[in-house]
Amino acid sequence: MNRRKFFRNGTLFTLGTAIINPFESSANSLDNSIEFKGKKAKNIIVLVSDGMSSGTLNMADIHLNRKNGNGSNWLNLYRENKVTRALMDMASASSVVTDSAAASSSWGSGFRVKNGALNVGTNGEEYLPIWQKFKKAGKMAGCVTTVPITHATPAGFCVNSKSRNSQADIAESYLNLNFDVMMGGGQQYFDANSRKDKKDLYAAFQSKGYQVAKTRSEMHSTSNDKPILGLFFEDGLPYSIDRENIKDLGNTIPTLAEMTQKAIDRMKDHKKGFVLQVEAGKVDWAAHANDIAGLLYDQVAFDEAVKVAMDFAEKDKETLVIITTDHGNANPGLIYGKNVNDHFDSVQHHKHTNEWILNGFTPESTLAQIKERIEFANGFALTDDEAKTILSYYSNLEKQDDGLYNYKNLPFKTFAEMQKSRTSVGWISMDHSADFTELAMFGPGSEKLKPFIKNTDLHYFMLEAAEVENKF
Repeated sequence: MNRRKFFRNGTLFTLGTAIINPFESSANSLDNSIEFKGKKAKNIIVLVSDGMSSGTLNMADIHLNRKNGNGSNWLNLYRENKVTRALMDMASASSVVTDSAAASSSWGSGFRVKNGALNVGTNGEEYLPIWQKFKKAGKMAGCVTTVPITHATPAGFCVNSKSRNSQADIAESYLNLNFDVMMGGGQQYFDANSRKDKKDLYAAFQSKGYQVAKTRSEMHSTSNDKPILGLFFEDGLPYSIDRENIKDLGNTIPTLAEMTQKAIDRMKDHKKGFVLQVEAGKVDWAAHANDIAGLLYDQVAFDEAVKVAMDFAEKDKETLVIITTDHGNANPGLIYGKNVNDHFDSVQHHKHTNEWILNGFTPESTLAQIKERIEFANGFALTDDEAKTILSYYSNLEKQDDGLYNYKNLPFKTFAEMQKSRTSVGWISMDHSADFTELAMFGPGSEKLKPFIKNTDLHYFMLEAAEVENKF
């Protein structure tokens, strides 16, 4: 990679577009370019809404505009011309449609790898992950996520593994890498009672000086002078809308924004700076399930984490904020019709995800129980025929196979089709797509972003912005 060539004319492009922009807000882009030009990024915060199709970003903004008149923090950065923006080609070494492991590894290693691998090349070569490079350069490093901390996206910044599925091994790898903040789900990979080898990784991390937090209050009680391991659920964290409407979950599970703030507070005073990855992993899981409440409210929760990062960066002046996604998923969107406004507004009144709804049924459920639970959670009544269709799946669940994370084979696709006539939200699939992804930047180095880049370029962009040599 010729980094000089990659960055050539980046500043000129950004300044040029700002000067000819006829809108008043163009001054913001010009001011930002002047303010950050030639400055080093002491800190880097990478925010990833995993599996976010452009329709997901769009619907979250429409939802927030119609709900409170403010729109999303992410798109308001575009409206106010505060960020530079690009599209990114996310293909992997094995497919034009990437998975999260290969996507994160392209950023983590600077090379395209096969789907399923973590920073391991097509011939078995191991590439040093970028968070390890920054640790060797003296920076603090951390990850926070709404899925297991051992999952593909955080792992792609941190470790080498031939398989993303080796999560128990990835958990053990973290022990030796001395990252400063690791928070999310995934208790099963650290707890001796659930690990096959019966190793107690909680005790192992504590013996190395880590503070271990298992609840929201324990996280808030951690000090900022020791590393933090926060694990708040057995697998992925509960969806945001379920967390908001189930009291015990709201009291015990932190939000992504709260984890982001805690991570920043832990690392912000380090003299050589820090790097932090923030992932909304359940956006991807909801897209796989065609679950509109899960998708929309977790995207909004991600948007709140964007605000936390931006509030810090705007005051700090030394932090590069990168906001993106790793691939599209299911490509949801609003479908034209005379009732589309009211239909989409009805999602504001949903109380629970489709996961919560469908996990509440058994072969013994009655039609009345099915209709009652769905009306409580979504605010509409199914017809008797629709309820019979839902119930029919529960007598033969093993024949269903919808969604990557649908371990119980619940009728997600069928129910999403029923919701479509009430929400006007449609889906093209239950899997990843080859979209060019949204990429936005603010802070030192952002003025050098070109309008279209390859995923692997982002690895070198971060090193260049922080003036860290790629020598490790």
